[in-house]
Parts: sequence; structure tokens; C-alpha cells
Amino acid sequence: VQLQASGGGLVQAGGSRRLSCKATGTNFRLFGLGWYRQAPGKQRELVATIAMSGSTNYADSVKGRFTISRDNAKNSVSLQMINLKPEDTAVYYCNAEVAVFTDLREYWGKGTQVTVSS
Repeated sequence: VQLQASGGGLVQAGGSRRLSCKATGTNFRLFGLGWYRQAPGKQRELVATIAMSGSTNYADSVKGRFTISRDNAKNSVSLQMINLKPEDTAVYYCNAEVAVFTDLREYWGKGTQVTVSS
């Protein structure tokens, strides 16, 4: 199973960006999905997660600005970001709990860079 994230780039403060992540492979099922980010010199931190039920969880710093969603039919997860701030600059990683038959593991995408200019 592979996770491929896309949608990163350069955006001005106050702008919007949508990140997408698609899982590909065979004989797998997705459970929890999420987005994390890592800024230079900082640890990776949780941005948002979404359960199979659709329940969501957000970091306080992005509440009201970011929206996570999933498309189970397309095995994908998205992160809509609005009102971006320079402090949102980071590499964004998608994360998934994936079951391949009975084997449940955590997978990470390679990351996509989001740079917010002031």
C-alpha cells in the first residue's frame, strides 16, 4: 500500500490550499486517516484526523480554518485549508491505518510542502 499526497505549494497569507492523499494497492482497507505536519526544526505534529465514522479531530491551531474529509470509495483523504498563516508553513504528511487482510499497520505518505508567505 502506498500513500501519495499532492496539492502543496506556495500561497500567500490569507489564501487557501487543498491537499489530497490517495491510497493505492491491493486487498487493503482504510481505517483512521489523518494529516500531520513538520515545520523546520520542529517535531511532527497532528493537524487533523478523521475516523471511519466521519468523526474528526483538529489541532487547536487549525480549528475553524482547516477541514479534513474522506472519500472511502476513492480511498482518499483531503485537507481543505483556508486563511493560511505563515506559521502553517511545513511539510504535510498524510497518515493512514491500513488493514491488508488481517494485518493492521500505520502508513505514511512522503509529504508535500506548503509554504505560506507573509
